[in-house]
Amino acid sequence: MKLAPHLNRSRSEDQQIQRYPVQLLQQLISFNTSNPPGHEAACIDYIRTILENIGIPCCIIASDNERPNLIARIKGSGKAPPLMLYGHVDVVGVDNQTWTQDPFEGQLIDGFVWGRGALDMKGGLAMMIAAFMRAYVEGTYLAGDVILLVVSDEEAGGEYGAKYLVEQHPHLFDGVKYAIGEFGGFSLYVGNRKLYPIMIAEKQVCWLRATIRGDGGHGSLSGNGGTNSMAKLADMLLRLQRAKWPVHVTPAAAHMIHAMADALSWPTGTVLRQLLRPRLTNQVLQALGDKGRLFDPLLHNTVNATIVQGGEKINVMPSMIVVQLDGRLLPGFKPEQLISELHNIIGQDIELEVIKYDPGASLPDMGLFPLLSRLLKDADPAAHPVPMLLPGGTDGRFFAQLGIQTYGYLPMPLPAELQFTSLIHAADERVPARAIEFGTDVLYSLLQQYGHDESV
Repeated sequence: MKLAPHLNRSRSEDQQIQRYPVQLLQQLISFNTSNPPGHEAACIDYIRTILENIGIPCCIIASDNERPNLIARIKGSGKAPPLMLYGHVDVVGVDNQTWTQDPFEGQLIDGFVWGRGALDMKGGLAMMIAAFMRAYVEGTYLAGDVILLVVSDEEAGGEYGAKYLVEQHPHLFDGVKYAIGEFGGFSLYVGNRKLYPIMIAEKQVCWLRATIRGDGGHGSLSGNGGTNSMAKLADMLLRLQRAKWPVHVTPAAAHMIHAMADALSWPTGTVLRQLLRPRLTNQVLQALGDKGRLFDPLLHNTVNATIVQGGEKINVMPSMIVVQLDGRLLPGFKPEQLISELHNIIGQDIELEVIKYDPGASLPDMGLFPLLSRLLKDADPAAHPVPMLLPGGTDGRFFAQLGIQTYGYLPMPLPAELQFTSLIHAADERVPARAIEFGTDVLYSLLQQYGHDESV
């Protein structure tokens, strides 16, 4: 049965929804916020309604009325800086995917909530909203203000969401030191250990344009050896595929690998520590086989060719080809360092230009990590929380520009057979209802205990 959003709910009904985060998630999934085009306004308005119905004032800020953002605040005692919870309501599309269930019904089947966004990230957002509402309804003592931020457009770069807010309305985040967002907090089984990676840093987006120039000519003639642009393109792609990028051990990667090694038994832990020795890194990655793919992008800058443009007629050899490259920089590195490393791989005669660079923090602030770790252990005695460097990107990169440390912390105990990374953006995305309830309780405990530690 398809759930319908109820925008005219009573105050008493909305006071109760904080106790039922699973039903809240089902409602959020029922809004098709596939991006593109996004059109998050109806979903944002639903969230605004349930918050205002229990007395929490909300502010809507948008550069486009169809792509709004919501911010709400509960006042604290002022003992600690404001703590921000933030998430996005947009999701990736489902075109060309075969689903067992309707991706926009949010059905609860055999203990799982099915639908696009169940994991990324309407599930996490439902936890945040429910914990936020509970703190307000129950009059919870808060050491600092708690800010709830719901944004649009994360899946397509944040132009209407976090990026817009940081660039045009930075005053909204005055005083915020720590924030809770995606991507992390879910359980991950390695051997007989139950790890909970908590994202503390992410690689920086650095997209490039490569321009390849070569001899043009008639398509019926010989290819002029290696001087035509197509041959140069082939050579560049082959060099990228075979590339051995320089090893860089950043503080974030060191935090992650040391923590994982401590949690794992011998000899796995000992092998992992060798990744932090640059002379051995690549050998260890090769020895790890498929498992090495997890660590490879955490120890190297990376570049992948994603879009190729060139040629207009089948009988004309193009004199110029443009290739767009998805570059990802390790924390602390700059675009010019990536370009230098890339030139060493593909040669000096290909022109490289930065088309998008979103800088992030060089060093993670680990100040809140002990509390986040302890809360997970309290909730799940089998938990081994570990810091994580994320090879991808989140809206955290924008807030980092304001000095805000984001922790990817959406606590979800998942079955060993359910791999988080294999379901996000994929068909049959789903999450255990129990995991949503678990995460809501942990986030509420965070609101209760935040600021009682002097390190904050």
